[in-house]
Amino acid sequence: MPKNIEEWLSLALWLAAVGHFCVLIASFQVPQRLHWKEDLGKLTAFNRKLMWVYSGFTLFTVVAFGVLSLILHTEMMRGDRSALALACFIGSFWLLRIVVDSTYYSHRDWPQGFSFRVGHILLNTLFVFLSASFLAVPLWHWLKASRL
Repeated sequence: MPKNIEEWLSLALWLAAVGHFCVLIASFQVPQRLHWKEDLGKLTAFNRKLMWVYSGFTLFTVVAFGVLSLILHTEMMRGDRSALALACFIGSFWLLRIVVDSTYYSHRDWPQGFSFRVGHILLNTLFVFLSASFLAVPLWHWLKASRL
C-alpha cells in the first residue's frame, strides 16, 4: 500500500492512465447504443462526415492521453515542465467535460433506462477522478516548491 502522498499520487496517475482506456470502452458503444446510424442518416453527407471526424479526433485524443500518461509518468512525478503542462491540459480537458455535462446537457437529453443512468454516473465519476488526478500533479509540485 502507498505510504505517503507521493506514492498515492503515483498510483493515481497509473490508474488515471488506464482510466483513459476505460473511457474508450464506453466510446465504442456510443454509435450502436445511441442509434447513430438512424440519427446521422438524417444529416447531410457533410454534417454526417463532420460528426464522424469529430468523434475520431476525440477518440485519438483520449488514446493519446492514455499512452502519454503511461509513457510520461516518471516525468510528471519528477515535475518536468512539459510533463506538468501536459498534466494540466489533460486535467483541464476532463474538468471542462464535467462542466459541459453539468451545465449544457439536460437530464432530459440523456437516454432513458437504468443502464444509461448507471453509465452516466460511472463516466462522470471517472471524469472527476481523471481531472483530479492530473490537476493534483502540478498542484503537488507547486506546494512542494512553495514550502522550500
